[in-house]
Amino acid sequence: MSGSRQLRVLIIGAGARGNAYARAVTDCTDAVVYAVADPVQQKRDTLGKKYIWGDHLPRTGQTFDNWNEFRAYETRRRENKRMSEDVDPGVDGVFICTLDDMHAEIIIGLAPLDLHLMSEKPLATTLQDCLSIYRSLQPRHGEFPPSSVFSIGHVLHYSPHNMLLRKLLIEDCIIGDILSIEHTEPVGWWHFSHSYVRGNWRKESVTAPSLLTKSCHDIDLLLWLLCSPPPGSRDPPHLPKDVSSTGSLKYFKRSRKPDLAGDATNCFSCPAERVCLYSAKKIYHKKFLASGNAGWPVHIVDPEIEDLLKHEGMESAAGRLRARLVEDYNQGNPQAEVESRPWFGRCVYESDNDVCDDQIVTISWDDDPLPHDKHMSMTERLRGRGAKTATFHMIAQTEKQCERRGRVYGSKGELEYDSKMIRVHDFATSKAQVHSPHQPGGGHGGGDEGLTRQFILAMEAVERNRSRREDAQRDHIGCTLEDIIRSHAMVFAAEEARRNRKVIDWGAWWQENVVSAMQDTRSSKENTA
Repeated sequence: MSGSRQLRVLIIGAGARGNAYARAVTDCTDAVVYAVADPVQQKRDTLGKKYIWGDHLPRTGQTFDNWNEFRAYETRRRENKRMSEDVDPGVDGVFICTLDDMHAEIIIGLAPLDLHLMSEKPLATTLQDCLSIYRSLQPRHGEFPPSSVFSIGHVLHYSPHNMLLRKLLIEDCIIGDILSIEHTEPVGWWHFSHSYVRGNWRKESVTAPSLLTKSCHDIDLLLWLLCSPPPGSRDPPHLPKDVSSTGSLKYFKRSRKPDLAGDATNCFSCPAERVCLYSAKKIYHKKFLASGNAGWPVHIVDPEIEDLLKHEGMESAAGRLRARLVEDYNQGNPQAEVESRPWFGRCVYESDNDVCDDQIVTISWDDDPLPHDKHMSMTERLRGRGAKTATFHMIAQTEKQCERRGRVYGSKGELEYDSKMIRVHDFATSKAQVHSPHQPGGGHGGGDEGLTRQFILAMEAVERNRSRREDAQRDHIGCTLEDIIRSHAMVFAAEEARRNRKVIDWGAWWQENVVSAMQDTRSSKENTA
């Protein structure tokens, strides 16, 4: 990259998350959103007009039906550039904001282009796909190593609240050695029904377990707090000893259906609708659209409702919403058709959902001091590496919506937190101090903006030759690809523990499921090179 040209990014997936990152790039960085790829023209055009071409027409290379079309265009553009033709500069980085099960295909497909990549979480929906992504981003035989950085949408790392939380616990050791942590994600009673009973993430066989699709954020947060070394440290991570989990689908199932509802499968034909908490009429119309809010979650039901409300008024928007909510299925519909889309008017007790609505994960660590050093005492060698336990609870039926809360128990004090406050009690003084981190607004307590800003800073550091890729990855993004794989692997291990009702030895599981798979792949490559 020459001079100080603005960095350009492509957004793949023009839904809610694609728009969130486009907004963050525009508002919080010096980069620009230059192109968008999405199969739905209305979504593509809406994002493009708002963040890219405005009232003008898009230029060549700014709008694509899908990521494959972009890859073909970029391959031709680079070939033309090699032939000394006058070409557009192209894009420097990509935000991948598609449905979860598309991430692996896209990342692996774009890897040879060596663009900076940011994938929305989760990285992929299977461990095998996560490992395939890892392999695709490693140096190829006989080729230069990649020069690009990679980030994941674990936005909890980047909110001012959680950055202060980690500093207090890991850098300042404000409660001494961490002995135990209890962390809860309250999903929200109607939010869970929207996304995980009626929505895209309701069925494990089609997407993935809710621990992955909803709470990989939280498992990653716990490992960031308890496993990763402090900033600037070259110490190895403190790896867990074991993991276990319990959980199930407790409430959103037919056995919980009110008798008054009878055989109804849709809110618009249900005699219990007026007294049902989960009435789609109440949630989408009364709670949101009727008050003039056609954003999330209404625009998830139909993205055109927002424009209809703006240009044609409430009656038109409400009519479109109703038309979507009355859509239903029965035994005559092919299973593939039913599973291929959300059904937002469906009775929450008659849906085909099967993901957990209540789950607990327990992760344990043993003492793991740093290697013997005559200049370090045992206390110093054990700092941040002592025995400890983390308990995570994901629960659907809550008042709060995704406003995490927890307690951390230490050798010198106790720390309590929610999404707005951190309270520290000191055992020695019996006094408490309350911290109120800056609340910048935006998604995930400022995490969307923070992640975007750090990703762009890492891109700039590499493109302007300020840092090596590895340094930019560590200093700006704050985690490595190995860290990303580890946190996802922990989710898959926890799910195996839950399904099989057992405690999993983390070291043995990692060796068998991750290290061995990598070694088998390397051996295969060496034999075919």
